[in-house]
Parts: sequence; C-alpha cells; structure tokens
Amino acid sequence: MAHKYLLDTHALIWFLEGNSRLGQNAKNILMNRESQFVLPLIALAEATIIIERGRTTIPDANQFVTRIYADSRIEIFPLTLDVFKRSMTSEGLKIPELHDRFIVSTGLYLQDLGETIEMVTKDAEILASNVLPIIW
Repeated sequence: MAHKYLLDTHALIWFLEGNSRLGQNAKNILMNRESQFVLPLIALAEATIIIERGRTTIPDANQFVTRIYADSRIEIFPLTLDVFKRSMTSEGLKIPELHDRFIVSTGLYLQDLGETIEMVTKDAEILASNVLPIIW
C-alpha cells in the first residue's frame, strides 16, 4: 500500500494561504506532486467553517472546496462508524477535541487497514498523544 499523509485542518489552510506558520517539512510534502493525502471529511467541514467566518485569507469556501475536489492527490475520507469506533479506543481518547479526535482516528483506522500514515499537523495535543507519526 502507498504511503499517505493525513491532513490536519490548519496545515491544509496554512498551505493554501501561504502562511509562514506552516513547517518547512509540511510545506515540502504538500508541494510534492507525488504525495498522496487523506483529508478526513470532518477536516474539510471544519476548514469551510473557518473560511466562512473570515478567519483565514482564503476568500471563498466554495472555491476552496472546488480546489480540493480537483486535486487528484487528495482522498476525502468520510466519517464512518469504523472511524467513530476507533475514536473510542484508548488511542482515540487521548485526543480531547472532537474534530481532532475524528481526524486522528481516521489515520488510526487506515493504519489498521495496513496503510502507512503520517499526519501533517502542528497541533500540540495531537503531538503529545504520540499516537501517529507526525510531519511538520
């Protein structure tokens, strides 16, 4: 199976807006045309809310979503019952914030299926949980 990168909401937004808070390793991976990404649907939804509330320089949520759909490197992964069940395990419960828990649990579920997953995030709680390999 291919090596995939699990995208956190802010990593994706910061990349698309050219934000200097994005780590260099994360930027290199996101710029690589060979990289394959998993974007949990919950992260996509969270990103659109952030855009709609004007908390980013990305001007339009619909254009953002269209751009995501057009990028063949990105697989949008739904919030399934299996992901929810994974969020209720000891690893999933290490993440207190709901959106982040489901994002991380998507990666854990895909690892259970044999995928090689690294998460692109700067989130301190996710880093502290040590449940997925992190790129930043």
